Amino acid sequence: MSKKYDILTAARLSIAPMMDWTDRHCRYLHRLLSRETLLYTEMITAPALVRGGAVHLLDFSPEEHPVALQLGGSDPVELATAARLGAEAGYDEINLNVGCPSDRVQSGAFGAVLMKQPGLVADCVAAMQAASSVEVTVKCRIGVDDQDPEIVLPDFLDRMQRAGVARVIVHARKAWLDGLSPKENRDIPPLDYDLVQRMKAEFPDLHLSINGGIASLAQAADLLASGLDGVMIGRAAYHTPSDLLAAADRVIFGDTGPDADPIAVTRAMFPYIEAHLSAGGKLAQVTRHMLGLFAGRPGARGWRRVLSEGAHRDGAGVALIEAALARIETAEADVAAQSA
Repeated sequence: MSKKYDILTAARLSIAPMMDWTDRHCRYLHRLLSRETLLYTEMITAPALVRGGAVHLLDFSPEEHPVALQLGGSDPVELATAARLGAEAGYDEINLNVGCPSDRVQSGAFGAVLMKQPGLVADCVAAMQAASSVEVTVKCRIGVDDQDPEIVLPDFLDRMQRAGVARVIVHARKAWLDGLSPKENRDIPPLDYDLVQRMKAEFPDLHLSINGGIASLAQAADLLASGLDGVMIGRAAYHTPSDLLAAADRVIFGDTGPDADPIAVTRAMFPYIEAHLSAGGKLAQVTRHMLGLFAGRPGARGWRRVLSEGAHRDGAGVALIEAALARIETAEADVAAQSA
């Protein structure tokens, strides 16, 4: 029997599902930086799993736990099958995407467009729960297009709660499905943290996490202190992973051990990378997620340059990463010498 993880505790801080970013290599790196943080897959569509038979998309490393699978879809029967496959694969949570605004997702009648069909979402999660042995959660927006979030969000949360959902992650922005690109939808619609905090007061028994625009551990800690149950961080955790995750176990979870050292984390990646290369993988598939590890530290530019220029070359391996690390260690030694 697989180990059960304390998902409620882990959900105090989570890393958002991000297409083309939070793949299994990224998650393995993030797990080395934080033992406690809840990690999410990229969104995987139910049709890809059920009709396309692409069950390889569910592959992950046991070290990634606690880890959640995010599904996209709008057909209750198909989502139920996908949720069962995810539970059987060993995921600790199955999450339904009701927030992605991309054209491709809209054409599949799922993602943020489902904010317009809360009844269908309730049907989907009920079917997923019946088929899954692990918890089913929802990630949504505060509304879409001309919807009034003050009306739409409480109604949506009420429907989710009545459907049996105990945890919801709210991206505290509306999504404009017509007129804004997915990138613009991550920046242009204004954030409304106050609304999400009011929803926690209105639904005290619902575990609510907030997402959108959160850029530091200090900000995450403040939001948790305001009464929210969890904080989900996206792009900042990808671009500056050490800043967001190296101290997360101490700052967010109260652990007493030392913060993660990105140099040690880099070398701890070597066995994983060597196994990936031995299986026919490419170095750049892993190192592209490591470029921001030393953001803001001496030598960071040299680190990025060595990896960016060399990781795509045939035969590139951990020796290249050691060469990139030498840029960091040399730069830091120079700084220490100058301040001595």
